[in-house]
Amino acid sequence: MTRRDQPRRDRTRPARRPVALVGAALAAAVLAGCSAGGAAAGPRALPAVPGATADAASHAPAGGAPGAGTPPLDDGLDGVDADLAARFAAARAAAGAEDVELRITSGKRTPEEQQRLVDEAVAKHGVPEAYRWVLPPETSAHVQGLAIDVGPTQGAYWLAEHGPDYGLCQTYANEVWHFEKLPDGADACPEQHPDSSWGW
Repeated sequence: MTRRDQPRRDRTRPARRPVALVGAALAAAVLAGCSAGGAAAGPRALPAVPGATADAASHAPAGGAPGAGTPPLDDGLDGVDADLAARFAAARAAAGAEDVELRITSGKRTPEEQQRLVDEAVAKHGVPEAYRWVLPPETSAHVQGLAIDVGPTQGAYWLAEHGPDYGLCQTYANEVWHFEKLPDGADACPEQHPDSSWGW
């Protein structure tokens, strides 16, 4: 029997997943081992938003977060850009109408708070890993009042899906909890940064 006469084998390959999805799966594995909540809400095995924490640096891999276990901020919008706050309030109301809890876990930060987060992340995780999770005060949108972190996990994923309808965009592929305003004049969110290392 010649090669041509042999029955053809199905040579389909598994669908290639986008890099972001693979990164999300990796982040889920890492975060499951370090977050207080550990497990993602809902049917998807996606990264969990750690319980109410006061900073994005605490979401970095490998263990205990500063501020973990602290109660969520009542409002969390003090000092946040008024337009960003209004967009979040509208999104929170819509999420609530669907029985999805959505709250602020971190809003505006002082430069000193942001620098403390950088110092803690570098001491704990080293460079360059810390730079994937926290920006210096000079480039942090939190310091400018132009970023919010949200939770719990189900709420963060709800906002990732519906945020553009309210003018909110998930900024970093590795941080499902971090949102900023849709840029003025834009009708779609810009491509996400893989992580915050771009701002160093």
